[in-house]
Amino acid sequence: MKSVATVSVKANTRLGPISTALGLSLMLAATVGFAQNASIPNLEGTWTNASRTPLTRPRGIERLVVSAQEAEQIVANMSIAGISAENIASGPAIDSATGAPPAGAQDFGLRGYNLVWTDPGSTLAYINGEYRTSLVIDPENGQIPRREDPQLDFKRTSYGARYLTGVGDASGPEALPLEERCLIGFGNTAGPGMLGTLYNSSYQFIQTDDYVVINVEMVHDTRIIPIYDNAEQARAHRRPMALEPWFGDSVGWYEDGSLIVETVNIKPLQLSESSIPITKQGRIIETFTPSSEDEIVYRFTVEDDNIYRQPWTAELSYHALDGQLYEYACHEGNYAMPGIMAGARRQEVMAEIGQLD
Repeated sequence: MKSVATVSVKANTRLGPISTALGLSLMLAATVGFAQNASIPNLEGTWTNASRTPLTRPRGIERLVVSAQEAEQIVANMSIAGISAENIASGPAIDSATGAPPAGAQDFGLRGYNLVWTDPGSTLAYINGEYRTSLVIDPENGQIPRREDPQLDFKRTSYGARYLTGVGDASGPEALPLEERCLIGFGNTAGPGMLGTLYNSSYQFIQTDDYVVINVEMVHDTRIIPIYDNAEQARAHRRPMALEPWFGDSVGWYEDGSLIVETVNIKPLQLSESSIPITKQGRIIETFTPSSEDEIVYRFTVEDDNIYRQPWTAELSYHALDGQLYEYACHEGNYAMPGIMAGARRQEVMAEIGQLD
């Protein structure tokens, strides 16, 4: 394994605001280097998990593994952000008089993003030389085995209509989804259960003797995972359950050439918008295993009898990125929030004086 002293952070990247000081101290500590240990994998570097493969297998597709030709055909027929392949191919409608999309067109109120801004990947997930049709590999049908009668009252909030139309509750800042408030990245990019999304599916892994830091490009989220000698020691160092941190209470250890990370007690506010929710009785186990210098196979298993009929497992790969992470300046210059709040208050006043239908 190469010395951690060779690791550096690009000038235009940064850790999350809360963890900046700790992140910098970890990078300074990295100059000490690792002890030579064959069981410790080298995860350092910049990686991407971008792909067009969904978490669950699409309807009509039965096999997990397909050929390169089949994968190309599947991608050609996929939608992006709810926009069909036909609409993507035809492009946005343009009003010849204004040069802009007309009101009600797919690029005016019915698209969350103009597609020029999206970069979800160009192929299905490519894992150990195989194209995959779903990230879920267990159960074999590629579906998440959710219970029809969850044992605990777990509420999830969907912002799908708001995303497509821009219309939604604006009674206060808390009515907006976490992503619009720039609190955490959308699409489970930082996990646990780290998934690619519409763009910025890039990560930087930093290792020291005592920590693994995962710097996520999307909304500059950062996971700081303490490393222990074994699972028993790691679990003995759990933080108090009352803390409920973003991305949960994660502890890690090395085992047979892999990094194992176990997470519990994820902030409920995060889970209410997550595609991978668990309750306080559940846990998520992540495994990072380098399969070559250019690929890390990433697997996570979700265990929670309150929500799922059985444990389920998903798998994807991180591929080496020939480039660097860029700053995701989400809050800086974000005029949307005061604009949304001001517009909503004006609507309330106009309705009160009878000037708004």
